[in-house]
Amino acid sequence: MKTLILYATRHGCAEKCAAKLGAALHGEVKTAHLKDAGAISFSDYETVVIGGSIHAGKVQKVVKSFCAKNLEALKGKRLGLFLCCMEEGPKAEEQFAGAFPDVLVRAATAKGLFGGEFDFDRMNWLEKAIIKKISKIEASVSKIKEQAILNFAAALNGPAA
Repeated sequence: MKTLILYATRHGCAEKCAAKLGAALHGEVKTAHLKDAGAISFSDYETVVIGGSIHAGKVQKVVKSFCAKNLEALKGKRLGLFLCCMEEGPKAEEQFAGAFPDVLVRAATAKGLFGGEFDFDRMNWLEKAIIKKISKIEASVSKIKEQAILNFAAALNGPAA
């Protein structure tokens, strides 16, 4: 099985999660940032995974535009969708629903909320100030959900042979 994992990230969390997911998937896996992906030949892959992260309450525009531009091709693939965010529960579900077109969410074999990170080393001073004020967090923190990534991989890998 050949899988393509495409992601967008601002501070690296979605990239880390994409790498962890790629390591847990069976078969040949290619991972690429959407900005660097170039022209994609979807016929080369049985499975396509798209992921992004929440920044200022929304997923990156490149994720939304990629999904809209490639909607028909993506509907014809075994599909996985993941989101990295620091929210949990209904707020995280709301952010996930807003990140991807409804038709893709319904068609996805695997859907995942992988948690998130605030990496102060990769933020500018304004981002740090906003995070500190809104989230009351004073230092870098990671809430990546390893089990959610493994569950997502299991859904894509299918039943054990």
